[in-house]
This record gives sequence, C-alpha cells and structure tokens, in this order.
Amino acid sequence: MSARDRLIVGLDVPTIAEAEKVVQTLGDTALFYKIGYQLVFAGGLEFARDLARDGKKVFLDMKLLDIDNTVAKGVENIVKMGMSMLTLHAYPKAMAAAVAAAKGSDLCLLGVTVLTSMDAKDVIDAGYEYDPHTLVLRRAEQARIAGMGGVVCSAEEARAVRKIVGPDMAIVTPGIRPAGADLGDQKRVMTPADALKAGSSHLVVARPIVKADDPLAAASAILAEMDGVRAA
Repeated sequence: MSARDRLIVGLDVPTIAEAEKVVQTLGDTALFYKIGYQLVFAGGLEFARDLARDGKKVFLDMKLLDIDNTVAKGVENIVKMGMSMLTLHAYPKAMAAAVAAAKGSDLCLLGVTVLTSMDAKDVIDAGYEYDPHTLVLRRAEQARIAGMGGVVCSAEEARAVRKIVGPDMAIVTPGIRPAGADLGDQKRVMTPADALKAGSSHLVVARPIVKADDPLAAASAILAEMDGVRAA
C-alpha cells in the first residue's frame, strides 16, 4: 500500500462545513478519512456517503456494541453505505455477528481493543483484571478467531499484536503524534515512522492535521515520513 492508502485523516471537527474545508484543503493529498461520533451527530453519515461517492475511503468509527441482532442489522446498512472500515468493540459475540452480516462485502471490520486514552489505572477502574497490554492481546486473538478484518490498538502494542493476528489483518493505530506535537488526551502514543516500524498497517491522525495552521503541509510532512519508512 502507498502512504496515502495507510494515512487516515480523522475529521474530528464539529461541523460538516469544517469537515468539507479540510477535505477541500487536502485535495488529492489525502485519500482516507475517519468519521466519528462528533461529526456523525452533525450530519456526518450523509457526508460519509458523499465522500465515498467521490472516491474517498471512509473509516466509520462507531465502536458498535449491542445485542447480536442489533449489531448485525446495523452492519448490513453500513455495508450499503459504501464504507471501507467500521469499528466495533472487540467483544466476541458482537464481532461474530458483525462478520456474518458483512460476509461477501468489502467492508473491513475492526475490533477496538483498548482505547489509546486509557492507561493501566483506567483499565482497572473499568473493572478489568488485565493490564492494557494483556487485554489488547487477548482481544486481538479474539478478533482473529472471529474473522475480523483487523483491530484498533495503540502503536505501542502493534508489534505484539502483529505476531498474534498474522500478516494479513489490518492494525489501525490512533494516538499518532509527529515528534514535538501536543499529546492532548492521548496516553499511549507514537510517531508515524515508529508506528509503521512496529507493524501498524494504517495510521489515524486527526488533531496534528486538522488543527494545524497549514493542514496540507502537516499531512504532506506525515506522508513523507511514512514514505521514508516504506522505502527503507
């Protein structure tokens, strides 16, 4: 894959107008966009369809989790939208229902392991007996068994996850920050180059691009860094 296929620009902005401005500014430089809760609840689902119709790839970051039938019916409709990726929490029953519903489509289903905003204390507070690393690996194994297209994890766990899921599953890593960038609310982060070296297949970058004074320059710099790793 080219760097453009691997860089996912997170449209973490409050309005469709701002999202359209980012897409227009980046032009052909960016191919892949993530749309999450913030934009979804501002009309982002229709915008996602528009992006797909315009030839862009769309990662719909919904982190689905519900009873099997509800997950399956949601996935069936998301397939019809022409999305490229969809997240759900990596619970075995939910993943199995989603895989069955998406069978025969090009939708890549991603199991969210442990959010990159969570550290060991957060995981314990949430009631889990595992540390974040152990919980990520357990859920990655469950995603592989369920037949998922990939997982979402911190780049810190990408190398260990790659050993579990093999060479073909996607490893999508948020919490990517170029050297010197503000970490924001992320706790487990890595630079683009280091994330690729660790085994990530796709990098999600939001604030370092969409909040930059020059989003096009920021995206171009990240792509250049990714290309350098790919050519190494």
